[in-house]
Amino acid sequence: MVARQGLCSSRSQFGILYRHAVPMGTTAKEEMNKFWTKNTRLNRPVSPHISIYQWSVPMMMSISHRGTGVALSSGISAFALAALVLPESYPYYLDLIHSMSFGPQFLAFSKFALAFPVAYHTFNGIRHLMWDVGKGFKIPEIYRSGYVVIALTILTSIGLAAV
Repeated sequence: MVARQGLCSSRSQFGILYRHAVPMGTTAKEEMNKFWTKNTRLNRPVSPHISIYQWSVPMMMSISHRGTGVALSSGISAFALAALVLPESYPYYLDLIHSMSFGPQFLAFSKFALAFPVAYHTFNGIRHLMWDVGKGFKIPEIYRSGYVVIALTILTSIGLAAV
């Protein structure tokens, strides 16, 4: 009986909280509509807007780093899912690709297309790790490290495609 009374009294305490709750005046959709109506009336641009920025190497490298990260994650996930779902084993599909007898130019291009995002994301990731340590934040250093990443990416991709 004592536990039951405690339970009932705790419910009444929560009832006090609910009794003083005030419903919201507007919904999120109404607030969003008010925001866009005001911005349209004042002729404000959507910010940040792509047209107000001058494109630069660091900006493109940041976007590319995110893109290669998403592409690599998606590719690895698709490969793993295919390995789980497809009926045959990996050597079967490898032999199937070899039997298609693609030309050497196509194979070299395919290797380069696979190596480039891996190399770029790796080298640019090392660049980001250097920034995490606190090195390379001056504008000339940012550009120089960007050009080094691009050069290393191209050379590494060519080297891996030639193997």
